[in-house]
Amino acid sequence: MKNKIIVSMLISIAMMLITSRGYSQLFPTKLKITVINSLGNFEKDASVNLYTSLDDYRSNKNAVMTGKTDEKGRVKFKGLKAIVYFIDARKADKNNDGAGVETGPIDKGKVNKVNIVIE
Repeated sequence: MKNKIIVSMLISIAMMLITSRGYSQLFPTKLKITVINSLGNFEKDASVNLYTSLDDYRSNKNAVMTGKTDEKGRVKFKGLKAIVYFIDARKADKNNDGAGVETGPIDKGKVNKVNIVIE
């Protein structure tokens, strides 16, 4: 009988964590970006910067996160706020200037995915 009470309490605590603010701590908000070129090929070692405002994006200042793509053109960022981000992706003379720079609001506690084309 005691074991059933303990199990019930543990289940209740777990449910409270999942449905409360603890949910976002258990499942951080992530953004997975895949960078491809105009031919549809993955771009390895592209530099990717995330900005929280269009002004910061345009001036290339105050990036909140930066990273490099892997062999499949992917870079992952985690621990983000559920807001709109502006993405700057570059490799050599290729970039995404003027096309596909804004994510739209990303979902809290989920893995959000975006493809970026650099030309």
